[in-house]
Amino acid sequence: MSYFKHKEEAPKNLSFAIVTISDSRTLETDESGNTASKILVSNGYDVIERVLIPNDANKIRKKISELVKDKRIDVIITIGGTGLSKRDLTVETVSKMVEKKINGFGELFRAISYNEIGASAMLSRAFGGVVSGKIILCLPGSQNAVELAIRKLIIPEIRHIVREARR
Repeated sequence: MSYFKHKEEAPKNLSFAIVTISDSRTLETDESGNTASKILVSNGYDVIERVLIPNDANKIRKKISELVKDKRIDVIITIGGTGLSKRDLTVETVSKMVEKKINGFGELFRAISYNEIGASAMLSRAFGGVVSGKIILCLPGSQNAVELAIRKLIIPEIRHIVREARR
């Protein structure tokens, strides 16, 4: 079956959860989460849940597990905790939960980021994977990074990604 046929058969309506992982932000000051939500909604997607949790592996694991079980949610986007500091635990925590990695997501994110910010793009550990047929995409906390990932990678391909993960 061709790529075009796959995209044609992909689900039209998808619902998202946005999980910001930060010790310094609140939902009110979370510009990256606001940006993600606005872009997704303006592209016809539903944002079912939007939460903020601290950089704590147990809290991250618990929240992601809850969202994976929620039948209303197709895609989970995490924002933050993908850097190199000791407090950045998102990738380590989520990667232990995934059944399949979407290696190309992080690779493409860094390649596109390189064109915008140069060699600093190598510090990003953007990550994607599949858990129980649900897509989990881990984005850096920067508002520019979130907008770039959603506009250039997620919106153009998410329906196809979900179709494949459900098969």
